[in-house]
Amino acid sequence: MCYDSQALIEEAEGSGFSHAGVLNTAALIFMPEVREMCSVDRCRQYNRNWRCPPACGSIEDAAARASEYSFGIIVQTVGQMEDDFDIECIEETGKKHNENFASLVEKLKKRHPDMLPMGAGTCRLCEECTYPNSACRHPDKSISSMEAYGLWVSKVCEQSNVPYYYGKNSIAYTSCYLLK
Repeated sequence: MCYDSQALIEEAEGSGFSHAGVLNTAALIFMPEVREMCSVDRCRQYNRNWRCPPACGSIEDAAARASEYSFGIIVQTVGQMEDDFDIECIEETGKKHNENFASLVEKLKKRHPDMLPMGAGTCRLCEECTYPNSACRHPDKSISSMEAYGLWVSKVCEQSNVPYYYGKNSIAYTSCYLLK
């Protein structure tokens, strides 16, 4: 299938993202080192969420699944913090990014039902994840992050000609959509 990448970028930007660009699918290198960083558990979701390691599957599974896709777009939401400790801006930017991401997932799924979205951060659809005691409540809506897939996000951005750093006191959330 041939994609109108400019139309997809414009749709993403029209959906509220600060930036969007074509994803270089060759930049999707699935690194065990990134998964190992997850095990440090800074976000407190490692081994506690269906969409985080180890529950989200192996690096090999992630690479095999992504290899089915030939095209993608990368999206970002950038916030400008007053200082390095502007938690309100960090939280608001993350919330805005995740809301726009989920909204565009729903729009794109109508045209691309077998797309693979990769978000920013852990799945937070439920107040408390059922992992490991019960099945995921929303298997069709829950999404793993690029990091959970084992991707080094700044490198993916760099190799896709999309900036990752937007200057002092900026915060950027990055996600992508893979399309067949």
